[in-house]
Amino acid sequence: MIDKFGRKIDYLRISVTENCNLKCIYCIDENNILNSCNNDILTDDEIVKIATECARLGIKKIRITGGEPLVRKNIESLIYKLKCINGIEEIYITTNGVLLHTKIEDLKKNGLTGVNISLDSLNKDRFKKLTKFDKLQDVLLSIDKALELGLKVKINTVIVDDINKDEIIDFVNLTKDKNLDIRFIELMPIGAAKNYKGTSNEEINKNFKNIKVENKSKRSGPAKYIRIDNYKGKIGFISPISSCFCEDCNRIRLTSTGFLKKCLHYNYGVDLKKHIRSNISDKDLNELIYSNIYDKPQEHLFMEDCDNKENKYMNQIGG
Repeated sequence: MIDKFGRKIDYLRISVTENCNLKCIYCIDENNILNSCNNDILTDDEIVKIATECARLGIKKIRITGGEPLVRKNIESLIYKLKCINGIEEIYITTNGVLLHTKIEDLKKNGLTGVNISLDSLNKDRFKKLTKFDKLQDVLLSIDKALELGLKVKINTVIVDDINKDEIIDFVNLTKDKNLDIRFIELMPIGAAKNYKGTSNEEINKNFKNIKVENKSKRSGPAKYIRIDNYKGKIGFISPISSCFCEDCNRIRLTSTGFLKKCLHYNYGVDLKKHIRSNISDKDLNELIYSNIYDKPQEHLFMEDCDNKENKYMNQIGG
């Protein structure tokens, strides 16, 4: 469908849990961790019901997020049900990768198209400091198993001043012999991330001044890609802060508790769970989703004070 600014909205991000098996310092407030109860979150059938109406409105791609989506019980079954919806062409998942190697084969059999793995350090001790857990080897194993199965693999990396800025080239070098994409994502000032200073992609790009690259202007979705000569994978830059790409936004977000968000930055939207549990008809649900997608805001205002600014943590939103 088309929103009021003429953007084609065909991508739905579905958070399936707020819970996580890591405690990353700029994602979760470890002093106030709330584990969502079963009654708080959407059931599989409720998620499928919403996704079905979204597909009727033109959604073609679904990404499963969290929290950590792989901690949700029977996630493989949910992915299968979503893939069976008429009109849904691709199912992706964003994960921290810790459990992925134990589930990846079943996930693929049930319709998974590809994985994005969030990874901010290749150093064992630093990984533990960032996440509070010594699980780097599990993540690296998951990357290799996903590649072996032929899935699309992207690594999402946030570079933060005084934390992991010295690892930029280490991440880039992963693309030399592995057919995967490394994507540097600018830190967004949401939740605990407000306490840290992100490194801009303009600053990261300075590392490539003396490196011969090709496809320097290639863009796919929000990411702008380059490829180093003779490297198998690509390097992407997602710059929501320094280079707003809202004019090309094609997505809508559903939280694990059933709130349809119009934009990551703002706290407004509609509580679909409340309406579903009040036995709303499929027709009325479709119209409710349509009106909220149509009314998406023109752009985020991350660097400005404004009304309706999102104050929840990223694991509560579905990042």
